[in-house]
Amino acid sequence: MYHFYTDKSNILDKQISVFGEDVNHIKNVLRMQIGEELIICDGEGVDYHCRISEFGKDYVNADILEFADSEAEMPFKVYLFQGLPKKDKMEMIIQKTVELGVYEIIPVMTKRVIVKLDDPKKEAKKLERWQAIAESGAKQSGRGIIPKVHSLLSFKEAIKMAKDMDMAIIPYENADSSAEGMRQARELIESFKDKGSVAVFIGPEGGFEASEVEFAMENGVKPVTLGKRILRTETAGLMVLSAIGFLAN
Repeated sequence: MYHFYTDKSNILDKQISVFGEDVNHIKNVLRMQIGEELIICDGEGVDYHCRISEFGKDYVNADILEFADSEAEMPFKVYLFQGLPKKDKMEMIIQKTVELGVYEIIPVMTKRVIVKLDDPKKEAKKLERWQAIAESGAKQSGRGIIPKVHSLLSFKEAIKMAKDMDMAIIPYENADSSAEGMRQARELIESFKDKGSVAVFIGPEGGFEASEVEFAMENGVKPVTLGKRILRTETAGLMVLSAIGFLAN
């Protein structure tokens, strides 16, 4: 069933209104008709099963048949602190981690980051593009929320933000990758199901510097292994989100 979003203020007791770009998509791309059913989400985790009742020039109205909490969300919130990668890798990371269930994505400026977003206008344009990709990924995967793409933070700011969360991990190539290290990593991820929020730190190309990992550990972030292979920055986050979804969901 097709999946759309609307602001919570557009939801009444028995009816929902959809505005914006989705109106054109429903009317002219999908060519849906009065009486057809669809899912409309409030963007806060509640899905409304609806039937289209009216088409206006700039809106679509639908009657609410039933509603329930989205089944597409993890039972806890995963925050991805992503070292800013080169070129369009960030777009792919956003798209795929949204599909895998991430709650929020925070771009982070680390010591080995090559890309610079020191122009406020350039950063604002990037964030707008990234947020649109997050919304598209949420629609495609039937998410109950649209994950937020945060503004760029320094590494110290990111660590400070993560300290307010229930758990924080940092995959690190020098972490114990023996069978015992893998067992400990698996048990740690399985424990996430009892948490409310989890921070995951992923380095940029070239990874984290040792001093950054030490600083993270001093502030309660736990290093974990992802195995004996060295993963690219655009692969590491996807592997962690996949493992979380499988082991801790």
